[in-house]
Amino acid sequence: MLGNFALAFIGLFVALDIIGLLPMFTAITQGMGARVRRETVDRSMAVASGLAIVFMFIGEAIFRYLGITLPDFKIAGGIILLLVSLADLLGSPESNKRASGESGIVPLAVPLITGPGVLTTLVLQAKTWGYPITILSLLANYALAWAVLCRAHGIRNVIGKDGMVVISKIASLLLTAISVAMIRSGVVETIAGLSR
Repeated sequence: MLGNFALAFIGLFVALDIIGLLPMFTAITQGMGARVRRETVDRSMAVASGLAIVFMFIGEAIFRYLGITLPDFKIAGGIILLLVSLADLLGSPESNKRASGESGIVPLAVPLITGPGVLTTLVLQAKTWGYPITILSLLANYALAWAVLCRAHGIRNVIGKDGMVVISKIASLLLTAISVAMIRSGVVETIAGLSR
């Protein structure tokens, strides 16, 4: 079970790419006081966590209603993850910055924290490892993300802009490999289903 949890945790950690979010978060929260910034983090993480858990449970039912199979979702999700990872590999994190509402929910909670990559990974992991392990890995990752975002400005000063870019690029490279594996698995399962 510990091994499965480690695999689920690493998969979500790579999809979340919390270090890669730091430049965008610090830019969005620039000029906020410490208290307002903390409230923004708390609110964003609460919304992101709630959305992730709800989608993990109802995502598959939505797919069934729409006639989407798991291999279809693997291929589509893999393509989305591939595009997200390539956008980060080929561009700079600052280029992804979006305007934020006053609440910080958009774009912090959605789509920066709980985005297509995290949602895709959650549905697939729930199917592979089961709900208990997937929920535990989600909560562990989001607790880590909350701690990192609460100390974002200090971490950026310690690691430096170049250090964060390097870590983000490595995570994006791993996400690229995961997305290719996901697409390959979906294609193989689709072909196997057609040949039956």
